[in-house]
Amino acid sequence: MTAITLSILLSILDYSSANIALPVMAQDLGVSPAGSIWIVNAYQFASLVTLLPFSALGGRIGYARMCEIGIVVFLLASILCAIASSLPFMMFARALQGLGGACIMSVNLALVRLVYPTAELGKGIGLNGLMIGLGVAAGPSLGAFILAVANWHWIFWINIPLGGMALLLGIVALPKAQHYTETFNLLHALLTIAALGCLVIGLNMCAHGQLILPGSALLCGGSVLIILLWGQQNKVEAPLFPADLLSRPVMMQASFVAILSFIASNFFLISISFTLQENFGRSSVVSGLLITAWPIGVVLASPVSGRMADRFSSTVLASFGLLIMASGFAFLLSRPLTADNFSIAACIFLAGMGSGVFQPPNNRIIMSAAPKGREGGASGVVSLSRLSGQTLGATAVALVYRLQTVHAAQICLIMAMAIAFVASMTSFCRIRQK
Repeated sequence: MTAITLSILLSILDYSSANIALPVMAQDLGVSPAGSIWIVNAYQFASLVTLLPFSALGGRIGYARMCEIGIVVFLLASILCAIASSLPFMMFARALQGLGGACIMSVNLALVRLVYPTAELGKGIGLNGLMIGLGVAAGPSLGAFILAVANWHWIFWINIPLGGMALLLGIVALPKAQHYTETFNLLHALLTIAALGCLVIGLNMCAHGQLILPGSALLCGGSVLIILLWGQQNKVEAPLFPADLLSRPVMMQASFVAILSFIASNFFLISISFTLQENFGRSSVVSGLLITAWPIGVVLASPVSGRMADRFSSTVLASFGLLIMASGFAFLLSRPLTADNFSIAACIFLAGMGSGVFQPPNNRIIMSAAPKGREGGASGVVSLSRLSGQTLGATAVALVYRLQTVHAAQICLIMAMAIAFVASMTSFCRIRQK
């Protein structure tokens, strides 16, 4: 479990520490705040479109080997990010980094399921969530510290020693035993990448107001490819595109609620640094420390929620978690611009705690619903739901900043609150269905 959690920490730590540096990176690279969102989108785009193919490939070559390949790619990409001096080069390096992250994330929970028996799966997922929370918690603080003593390039250099430790421990300790799939359909993998790529690129084109007609065409083309893949993959015993898993109502509902939750959290997490620095007048260092309250809430809540999910209703726990997150956003929205640091941090902490309560039981629902041999597919569904929500959230933030430059941060916070509340009500509906 140390090997598994350390590998996921590598990708999470980099993602969260880079977010706090977005305003500084935007200024240094000579781009607008809306343009700097591409630094986030490049990583998420590459991860999103390759998650499912890498998940299937992990079932073919081994989940442990796929994770180790991801660490190597991530380290090489981190070096390129550290030496970047222009937005296009940074986008390329971040996309390569996203490929490495996808290799790791696509098999992360599959490895957890190999370690823990079904009766204790919530405990394993909670521990995994704890490490993710620690990565998100350390990220803003680490980013703020680096910005205080050095330039933003060191945010990526710091990955080298951590990645080296993760790779060494992974080679020694990652579980090798698994149920291997017999085939890997390269054509279906390319179609999956093309379908998701068309959808994401089309969304970004429309959100940034550039080439709206071609963007709409890409959205339509991606939707057609998804429909075709769904029909084709439903006939396959171990499909690359998890149509068999998503055809299960329990899996589909849990995935949909997860997407909504990550849209809400990304509305908050991407815009909060601009909110704190521009609206509340905090420095980048103070902003990083305040944002740390979110992952601290996740860290404290995740392991407790994971253990409770093994004993009580996962659906009830997940629903209340989303309601707590929405309440945190609502309380932060009600704070005056003269609010002190403690009250701001308390609101952010409450929202983060809600996220920590929600994720382990919801992920447990997805992983428990998967039949034996489909651990990789279920792990891919979890990661795909998260990245889909994050990508949609980042795209929506860019759209808000393009259309409304004056009150954009406040609008993003309102959207985060509203979507989290809708996700909570949607999740509660699953209880009635039972």
